[in-house]
Amino acid sequence: MTHEHTIENHSKRAHSTRRGGTPLLVAIAMAVLGVLGILIVDHGPWNKPKVQTAEMAHYSTTGEAARAVGALVVPTEPKSQLEPDAAGPKPVYPANPETH
Repeated sequence: MTHEHTIENHSKRAHSTRRGGTPLLVAIAMAVLGVLGILIVDHGPWNKPKVQTAEMAHYSTTGEAARAVGALVVPTEPKSQLEPDAAGPKPVYPANPETH
């Protein structure tokens, strides 16, 4: 029996008893169950949207609904053109800037 023959038999035996696919199959099964669970929860028969026409809805905008209950609706103030300097240290510039 040669040295190559024993290595060949050993490698065939090791590959025939190896079970490396089990973790992969478990991961695939978990992924499939997770996706199915999400689909059932998000799109199940108990979670159907209730679409209303404009005539059925009481208010067409959020502002109208807020005014109906007595809230004061004011527009957002515009942002100032001049921003204050940011707090913290100033950026450091290199002592010898590259010249082109």
